[in-house]
Amino acid sequence: MISGTVIRLQVDHLPTGGDPKPVWLWWSKTDATEADVDRCWQSFLRRFDIEHTFRLFKQTLGWTAPKIRDPESADRWTWIVIAAYAQLFLARPLTDDLRRPWERPAEPNRLTPARVRRGFRNLRSKTARPAGAPKPSTPGPGRPPGSRNHRPAPRHDVGRIVKTGEPYTRPSHHNKGTKPRRMG
Repeated sequence: MISGTVIRLQVDHLPTGGDPKPVWLWWSKTDATEADVDRCWQSFLRRFDIEHTFRLFKQTLGWTAPKIRDPESADRWTWIVIAAYAQLFLARPLTDDLRRPWERPAEPNRLTPARVRRGFRNLRSKTARPAGAPKPSTPGPGRPPGSRNHRPAPRHDVGRIVKTGEPYTRPSHHNKGTKPRRMG
């Protein structure tokens, strides 16, 4: 038997005017005080904000889009995404509310990051331009057609553990130089 505390949250009214339904939370502590219950429902509300922030990072800012090969690159990319989020936060009072037809108007200081991103392209007319216009260039020659890549990308162990408790190893036919050659 697992012991704990079940907390029932009941809201008086919703901003949309809909019928509020109770929310049930479970906590592993058995003798919860009133302060503990307050902390639990406030943490639940913060969790909602955090989940939407991660959704914005992944879907709008492309946090999980690149195929990153080493942990240092993943850390750098995460910091770039966080810097982009900070830029959106700082640009909030400067952008116009470019809303979709079904969205309600919002005050400039209450815009969501996605709505700030929509209006971000119009910031150029409001900001100073310390740098000159970029000069067009052509891409480099790259590797000649038909040549092989002599420096393959490094592979990193992801640390998978099989259900038996043994570390995961690739099948022998996946290792370099062990692929059977077709004869004839």
